[in-house]
Amino acid sequence: MPLVTRVTDLIGRTPLFELAATSSGTRLLLKLEMFNPTGTAKIRMAREMVLDAERQGLLKSGGHIIESTSGNTGLGLAVVAAERGYRFTAVVDHHACKDKLRAMRAMGTELVFVAEEGDDELATSAREDLAEAMAAARPDAFFTEQHNNDANAVGYYCVAEELLEDLERVDILLSAVGTGGSLFGTATRLRQLGRPATVIGVEPVGSIAFGGPGGPYWQSGTGTPPGATIGTAVDYSLLDEGMKVTDVDAFATARAIAAELGLMIGGSAGGSVHAALTRLEDFPPGSTVVTLVCDGGEKYLDTVFDDDWMRERDLLDATAETQVRELLHRFTPAARGADLAAVGP
Repeated sequence: MPLVTRVTDLIGRTPLFELAATSSGTRLLLKLEMFNPTGTAKIRMAREMVLDAERQGLLKSGGHIIESTSGNTGLGLAVVAAERGYRFTAVVDHHACKDKLRAMRAMGTELVFVAEEGDDELATSAREDLAEAMAAARPDAFFTEQHNNDANAVGYYCVAEELLEDLERVDILLSAVGTGGSLFGTATRLRQLGRPATVIGVEPVGSIAFGGPGGPYWQSGTGTPPGATIGTAVDYSLLDEGMKVTDVDAFATARAIAAELGLMIGGSAGGSVHAALTRLEDFPPGSTVVTLVCDGGEKYLDTVFDDDWMRERDLLDATAETQVRELLHRFTPAARGADLAAVGP
């Protein structure tokens, strides 16, 4: 690791983790984006949105950044704002994980809530409307508007470049779709480099990006809830398949992986991994399947990994967790299996 002088210099070069492998040679690799500063992939696009605004003259020295966020984008913008001397206001709701809100505030972010304390409903549309209005009322402000900002997807081009430095090819790119930037930005760059992948998007049941009825869901920072606008980064021309995963299955997967392997991933990443594990044997033999794990599970100790919180929302399902554990055992990669055999039962 070289000597660096800015936190954003630490972005990127995140590791790949082989989670599962089939007897036909298909592998499921996780791109562990929690190794970025702030523990999330979204700092990549937060930096690119700010740099792009500066290049266009939309953000002046000493200016004011405003964004609607469920947490991870806000964490990235908090870092970039602190480094570059901007004021940052995050418009949030109480659906966001408390640790994300605390971390933003610790980095000097002003938090503006759209709901009263105790109201933990997802309020994406209300957040975005307020952020837009606040930015319009302040001459020095810039609304980064992550869901409709072309720089969002561009911020993930480097993910594709990193993958091709580490892998011969990516056959299937399967990941969660929130703004769409991480999945479709990575897929766009893979195609530009002449190495296109089959693209499978995953969203929560209740999200509307891939059709079907809308409804409430608890997977944080992903999907498009009813009433919200589908982001312009969601590039349907690149999408080969859209899948939906329930909160129960997503959270059961995150919890099972933590208990079995000591690897903490977030709830939305749990949804992506669940989709990949249950489909792994359906992919062509020898496929390299990559899932972008957008953040780690440590931010969700009060939610996904808290039995009381899960039980109160009827999300705790021991059978679902057992099913994921069985898949993990069934698809144990050879190297990890050899380690277990050496230790013994």
